[in-house]
Amino acid sequence: MLIAVASKDGKEINQHFGHAERFLIYNVEADGAKLIDERVVERYCSYHPEHPLRGRLLNGICAALAGCRAVVIAQIGEHPKGELERLGVEPFVISGPIKQTLVELAKIL
Repeated sequence: MLIAVASKDGKEINQHFGHAERFLIYNVEADGAKLIDERVVERYCSYHPEHPLRGRLLNGICAALAGCRAVVIAQIGEHPKGELERLGVEPFVISGPIKQTLVELAKIL
């Protein structure tokens, strides 16, 4: 299954959803997690909360995460969380080493 990760350093899950400028896409199986893609996005939190482009930014991020079963982030706001859930992408607020955490998460998905 594909799981997207927000990470500042590519080692730890340590980035807020709205601050991410890329999502690392992992293929996760019972025996491990393998990085297969990197999807570049525009930062969701780069504008005033009422800015008219915010909806377009969120739509673009959701499109970039299409095909992923879940996204793991250090933090996420209620509106983006709800939109991801509506599209069938489960958001998980988790921290820790990417590969080990994703293998453990896959056990409950």
